[in-house]
Amino acid sequence: MMPDLRDARPEDAAGIAEIYNHAVIHTTAIWNDSVVDADNRRAWIASRQADGFPVLVAIIAGQVAGYASYGSWRAFAGYRLTVENSVYVAEAFRGQGIAAHLMQALIARARGQGLHMMIAAIEANNQASQHLHRKFGYQDGPLMREVGQKFGRWLDLQFMTLRLDQRSSPNEDPAPL
Repeated sequence: MMPDLRDARPEDAAGIAEIYNHAVIHTTAIWNDSVVDADNRRAWIASRQADGFPVLVAIIAGQVAGYASYGSWRAFAGYRLTVENSVYVAEAFRGQGIAAHLMQALIARARGQGLHMMIAAIEANNQASQHLHRKFGYQDGPLMREVGQKFGRWLDLQFMTLRLDQRSSPNEDPAPL
């Protein structure tokens, strides 16, 4: 079943929190030890959207099956055309192409906003996420060894980048790929 993709609404916060918390508790996809509640995710959705960044949800049978977003890569003005993405799918819905639908929509939204580069920061052993990103043209970037920790072990961080347009200067209008 193909999901309905749309912008997140406040009522999606509990479903997003459930997916987020599963990743916190069971995986190294999110390098955080604290779970969140629906109020936290409602505030996160509102903050992202107020800053002009999307929060997309994949809905199947009325349930949040996955979500995706991007936000500032770094807080300095010189990085304003670069964003970092996040794509997460509920465990029960993995392997159904939902992440690919979310990624495709996220990239289209970034291109529509005139952004130049999208970055993914992926735990180096997360082959599924790296495969998803490569499928959409992301290139491997630097590997940063032992920059994080979780579950009592050091974690390596693999950066991947996707160029969103063909402009040779930030002063040019974005030329689609």
